[in-house]
Amino acid sequence: MQDGSASRAGAKKVPKRIRLVYDGNGGDECMSGTMTGKWLLMAAAASMLLSACSQKADAPVETAGPPSVTALPTASPSPAPSAAPAFTAPLTGEALQGPIDSRPYLVMINNHAKARPQSGLGSADLLYEVLAEGEITRFLAVFQSRAFDGAIGPVRSIRPYFIDVGKSQDAILIHSGGSPDGYAMLSREKLDHMDEITNAGAYFWRDKSRKAPHNLYTSLEKLAAGAAKKKFETAQTGAVRTLPFVSDLQQAPPGSPSSGLEVTFLLQSYKVSYRYDAESLTYKRSINGEPHVDLNDGKQLEAANVVVLEAPHRVLDDVGRREVDLDRGGRAKLFQRGQARDIQWKRSGTDDPIRFYDSETEAPLYPGQTHVLIVPDKPGLEQRLAVLP
Repeated sequence: MQDGSASRAGAKKVPKRIRLVYDGNGGDECMSGTMTGKWLLMAAAASMLLSACSQKADAPVETAGPPSVTALPTASPSPAPSAAPAFTAPLTGEALQGPIDSRPYLVMINNHAKARPQSGLGSADLLYEVLAEGEITRFLAVFQSRAFDGAIGPVRSIRPYFIDVGKSQDAILIHSGGSPDGYAMLSREKLDHMDEITNAGAYFWRDKSRKAPHNLYTSLEKLAAGAAKKKFETAQTGAVRTLPFVSDLQQAPPGSPSSGLEVTFLLQSYKVSYRYDAESLTYKRSINGEPHVDLNDGKQLEAANVVVLEAPHRVLDDVGRREVDLDRGGRAKLFQRGQARDIQWKRSGTDDPIRFYDSETEAPLYPGQTHVLIVPDKPGLEQRLAVLP
């Protein structure tokens, strides 16, 4: 009876729901059944979860995507243009550490065959070439923003229209001798100048490896010392003379493709040519097919912009001295970045530099050195200039 009572008592302790599920089996069996139930519940939940995930994963497959397209080759993206520099050189457009308002030096440099290669031409901010007496050209080299230690020369004599270019830049004029009209103009207008013959011989020297008159030189250091000694005003009066330049964010107007140019001043035996170099974005200068180099560093002369302009020329005397009208304006051709286009040159007054125009808008230049070649207008550009395709 005790055993039966004990048995009934034990039976009462088993929950009714367990007995219904597991049919009264022993305690161990009952525990095993409970674990089996848990696994069944977990399996059912996992099945439902997998079903839901499967439905989500299948959805994109059922949605039609865009048709496949064969990729076309594309150009590599250009580097982002750098911000425009805060300060730039007035005559080159090149970046500077600070503003500049100093007066430039305009140096008359010999271009006789015995004077080549010259020194310092590659370091000038701006370079003019124009006929002197006879059939020989002269360089008018403007130095303002580019510091260098090398020689400048050979230095030669001055003419009234050389002075005209210097006045337009508010420049200190550097020369050795001059025409009677040139000296008269210097005296009459009381212009700041340093002449190796009359007032500044200490700031020049002769190179004994060459014969006079093709061996006279100076330097920026000597010119600065001479200007200080003579108490010349070294800051420009009025507005600083500047030329317009495009930045990295801009481009000059397009022209016609051109690989270079050839210029004949007078002599057929003296032919100037430029060839465009796409790597440096400059025009490399040659004379009679040979690279025209700077003696200071042996590098070929190059320009970011080349302008050939025509102006009235008149022979004044038996020596062949000339008068060149640089006030009237006229036709010109501008070469930059492998393109050439027709422009006009103008001046608004004797104190204004020669400027270049596309119609009524001033033609922008690319930063770097600019070469301005001034040829006679009779005959004009058609016979003086050959544009190479």
